[in-house]
Amino acid sequence: MSMKDGFFWGGATAANQFEGGWDKGGKGPSTSDMMTGGTHTTPRRITPVLEEGTYYPSHEAVDFYGHYKEDIALMAEMGFKMFRMSINWSRIYPNGYDLEPNEEGLQFYDNVFAELKKYNIEPLVTISHYETPFGLTQKYNGWASREVIDCYIRYCTTLFNRYKDQVKYWLTFNEINCLTMPMGAYMAAGILFEGKETLIDGVDDPQTRFQALHHQFVASAKAVKLGHEINPDFQIGCMVAFMTTYPKTCNPDDILLAQKKDQLSNMICGDVQVRGAYPGFAKRFFAEEGIQIEMQPEDAQTLREGCVDFYSFSYYMSLVESADESLDRAEGNLLGGIKNPYLEASDWGWQIDPKGLRYTLNHLYDRYQIPLMVVENGLGAVDVVEEDGSIQDDYRIDYLRGHIEQMKEAVADGVELIAYTMWGCIDLVSASTGEMKKRYGFIHVNKDNDGNGDLSRTPKKSFHWYKKVIESNGEEL
Repeated sequence: MSMKDGFFWGGATAANQFEGGWDKGGKGPSTSDMMTGGTHTTPRRITPVLEEGTYYPSHEAVDFYGHYKEDIALMAEMGFKMFRMSINWSRIYPNGYDLEPNEEGLQFYDNVFAELKKYNIEPLVTISHYETPFGLTQKYNGWASREVIDCYIRYCTTLFNRYKDQVKYWLTFNEINCLTMPMGAYMAAGILFEGKETLIDGVDDPQTRFQALHHQFVASAKAVKLGHEINPDFQIGCMVAFMTTYPKTCNPDDILLAQKKDQLSNMICGDVQVRGAYPGFAKRFFAEEGIQIEMQPEDAQTLREGCVDFYSFSYYMSLVESADESLDRAEGNLLGGIKNPYLEASDWGWQIDPKGLRYTLNHLYDRYQIPLMVVENGLGAVDVVEEDGSIQDDYRIDYLRGHIEQMKEAVADGVELIAYTMWGCIDLVSASTGEMKKRYGFIHVNKDNDGNGDLSRTPKKSFHWYKKVIESNGEEL
């Protein structure tokens, strides 16, 4: 089965991991700018005041801010049809609550979109991707406060009006379901709980987290409605970090546990954003956990009127759940789960499951019947630069080939899949650990975990492979 004509092949990045220029051009600090570097075993710290002599990976990242022309030319050389990127909110509204936008920041993205247009690359723009302005954390404790909805809509109004002729495809929030997990409070919503020092230290309050998620649902729905009013041709989607979950056995307890994990991790967000209302299982979950979502009388109508046009998601791995608590958990699976004996794992312990992507695409399309995009998928690995300067990343090619084969199977199954933007098409900073050595890209960036390196770009073996994939519309793998 072939991909349909007009399928969007491309790659994906996020400003907080890629752009750099953190204090240039009038930009204010974002939540990610206040996070130190970390490693696989040492968590990233959150420092409300920047520490002298401490390394903050997002400050320079890989400096797309200074290299955007070179980077977009390399994407064009591969034949990209789409580039998923995010706009740095604090580059447009430095504190988040400002009343007027920063013109220099707006101009930067004008330049980026003009460069993409030069090569006929369609931008897919994430409006908020883990870079809430730190000013909103200081003033409102981020999305914990309903006031941030107005700040976000002011920001969206500016973007939609400014770029209404340059951008057609938008995503309201990156991995919005990250807020169903403790790690998401600061990363996805700019919430800083008292006593919280690292990204994963366990300091948490589910009531505040799920209230913040509700605020993001309302903000997203308002943005969809606003965007369609400003330009009816806009296509505005949601974005979910999909956690594909299998039961360990056919024990009904395992089946129900896997289903519950799917509902609470994935479907609660899809249902609100695609169908326009909270599902029944969410109400039971809130009641059992003692979570009371404060809603305004008009919220239900807002959610109903702000349903997205398409559904996009990230897919890296699958998980296995078991009601038997004595079983070993899978090391490295950020999201928990039992080790799957049928799968291999990446260097970081993420279980590699291409067939799970086919299963997920069918699962989603059966439920929602709207176009789907796979907007993150890739392999984080340690790449070795050979003596001749080449990078032979066959393991990355193998990973991507397997997943693209299964996407084609899903299309043959009848799924309406319209785009694939592989994650970290150019090496960037890892969001969870702040590392550079966990590389995803087709293009190597000369920079190490401590920030050393001249930032020079070098195509890897996978660069040339992906170019053929795009040229052949996925036929030559």
